[in-house]
Parts: sequence; structure tokens; C-alpha cells
Amino acid sequence: MDIEQIRAYCLSFPHVTEKVQWGYDLVFKIGGKMFAVTALEAAPVCLSFKCTPETFAELVERDSIIPAPYVARYHWVALEHFNALRDKELKALLRNAYDLVFEKLPRKAKAALDGKSGPQKAVRKRG
Repeated sequence: MDIEQIRAYCLSFPHVTEKVQWGYDLVFKIGGKMFAVTALEAAPVCLSFKCTPETFAELVERDSIIPAPYVARYHWVALEHFNALRDKELKALLRNAYDLVFEKLPRKAKAALDGKSGPQKAVRKRG
């Protein structure tokens, strides 16, 4: 995959936004929380994303995949080049990153994404 394919794939998920941050990084977010970051200019890593602790441990054992700078403690990995993973595997990992971040969003944030105002309290009339 290349940067345009990754961008198109990440933006295909519900409610995803993108924003250029830190000068040259394209950040993909759900509910204001990052799940993947790709470099728009030449950099030591081309793509970083969140994963489970188990997947993190497995991936960093592979060639061209390292703990992501600054966010490795949150189980983020970084690819040194896009072909470090096959397209099918990378797509599954990006979808998993999205799902992990979405699941951690507060209930209110999830409701706002769905256009709902959240749980309503029943009002009882006395009388």
C-alpha cells in the first residue's frame, strides 16, 4: 500500500477525520483520538498505528517494524517502509487500530458521533 491507499482506506471507516499535525504528519482520528499517523515527507518511519499488547509484541519482532517513537508505551508500532506488511494484513491492523480507539471512547463521545444526545432521563409527573 502507499500513502494514498492508506488515506482512502482509513477515511472509509465511519466518522474518521484527518488532520496535518506536527508539520508533516497526517493523523487519522475517531472522536478526536488518534489511531494512525503517516508521514507526508521523508522520515525514519512512514506509518504508525495502535495495536493490542499481544500484536505489539509480535510485530516489533519483525524486520522493518519498530516501537513507535513517543507512543510505544501505548502499544503503537511504526513501519520503516510501507511494504513491511502485506496489504491484507496492514488493512486488518489499521481496522483493528480504529476499533481499539473507538471502543475506548466515552459513551457520550460515541453517542455524539452517531448524532444522538445520549441516554435520556425519564421525567415523571407527580400528581
